Amino acid sequence: MWGAGNVSRLYGTIKPVTDNLNIASLAIAAFVLLLTFIAYTLFSKVILKHLNKTVSRTRTIIDDLLLAAVELPARFLLIATGIWFAVETLLLPSGTGPFLTRTARSILAFTIFWGAYRFTPVISVFLEKMRNKSEGSLSDILFPFMNKGYRVLVIAAASIIIVQEWGYNITGLLAGLGLGGLAFALAAKDTIATLFGSMMIMLDRPFIVGDWIMTSQAEGTVEEIGFRSTKIRTFAQAVVTIPNSLLCNEPVINWSRMEKRRLSFRLGVSCHTTPKQLKDCIEGLRDMLRNHNGVHQERILVYFERFSQNSLEILVYVFTMTTNWESYLEIQEDINFKTIKILEETGVELAFPVRYVHMEEDSKISGKFV
Repeated sequence: MWGAGNVSRLYGTIKPVTDNLNIASLAIAAFVLLLTFIAYTLFSKVILKHLNKTVSRTRTIIDDLLLAAVELPARFLLIATGIWFAVETLLLPSGTGPFLTRTARSILAFTIFWGAYRFTPVISVFLEKMRNKSEGSLSDILFPFMNKGYRVLVIAAASIIIVQEWGYNITGLLAGLGLGGLAFALAAKDTIATLFGSMMIMLDRPFIVGDWIMTSQAEGTVEEIGFRSTKIRTFAQAVVTIPNSLLCNEPVINWSRMEKRRLSFRLGVSCHTTPKQLKDCIEGLRDMLRNHNGVHQERILVYFERFSQNSLEILVYVFTMTTNWESYLEIQEDINFKTIKILEETGVELAFPVRYVHMEEDSKISGKFV
């Protein structure tokens, strides 16, 4: 509640101002305000109207957004400037000078940062173009975050500058916030580690939404990448949620970034196969793979590798042109059928597990095939 003392002090502040006012200064101030009104009308009805027509003819939307961003701050600055000059003509006491100067600087800073804040749509357009050029949808998370971060920085900078203009020392406040932030960081270190892990994933881009990845935690398709965790849908259609801090600190195999897919197997043929049959079979396999449209021709390895216990093993080591799982299986099936045909043409038989048992009978060793 206002007491008699407060009213007296307010009257003491206002009385020197009213005593210095005269009809001439009031007339000049009114004239300045009239000029301000005329300038404001000219700016609104003529200049802005002409600028709007000009930018509407261009193909880009950037100039439209720029004009929309500066229009309201410019109107406000024009009115504030007129009021400032009108007040200056009133011949106010010298003690009011610092107050008016601080007010003018605060209004100027507010207008500048208001315009900067209204530049957000322009920044959004540039970020949208960058997102369209970027791969995947990690940018769908990063760019909105950058857009909101820009707004927060503008508001914080405007608040600090205006508060400092009025003589308030914010050093102690910032120091207090620093200590509080340290305590908060210690209490929420896991959350902060997760957020930093999210930023590293966004910047390093080891995978994007839709990639097939494998980690120590799960294997499947990346379904969603958030600030706290990444969701992976396994091949059993279950969804595994993994904190980004774990993904950032462990190996991640990205199968979707394979340029080609390996196909290898060992073909065990009968031990009764002759060297000529074996060579004809190997050459047939090589010719078949070299003429196969689904096989990458950079590396085709078909060799008689080793003798095993029950067979002669032929190593087949190639890469397919596709990395798609279904297409890979189709190519593998086709190669298997053609391999069977080559075996039939060369007269080579596949080996089967056999065992020889030796038994003693009448002091003689007789071998029987089982």
